[in-house]
Amino acid sequence: MKKFGLLIAGGIAAIVLLSNLGPMIALAISIAILYLVFKQFIKEKSTLGKIGWGIIGLCALMASASNIPAILGIAAAYVLYLVYKKWNTSKSVVVEEKDPFVNFEKQWADMNKY
Repeated sequence: MKKFGLLIAGGIAAIVLLSNLGPMIALAISIAILYLVFKQFIKEKSTLGKIGWGIIGLCALMASASNIPAILGIAAAYVLYLVYKKWNTSKSVVVEEKDPFVNFEKQWADMNKY
């Protein structure tokens, strides 16, 4: 039953990720442009050049702000990663024997460590 829930959650996350793939790519491109414009703005010496880079940066900032739904895609990718990680974990069940001498030997080994 737990695997079925993981399958459903993974399926929903995959659909959300695929539906927001376009805005995620556009967000990455606009953030890269914004970063490059910021670097050029810092390097620029003249006031007119700074104004020009500022206008270009404002346009890039608005382009990245319009791609805010891409954050849902990023969250869906993270959920998909968690589902994948949880799917591949295996439960290891430790069965301890009821024999009292096994417990004594384990405690004796622990005492001899120190």
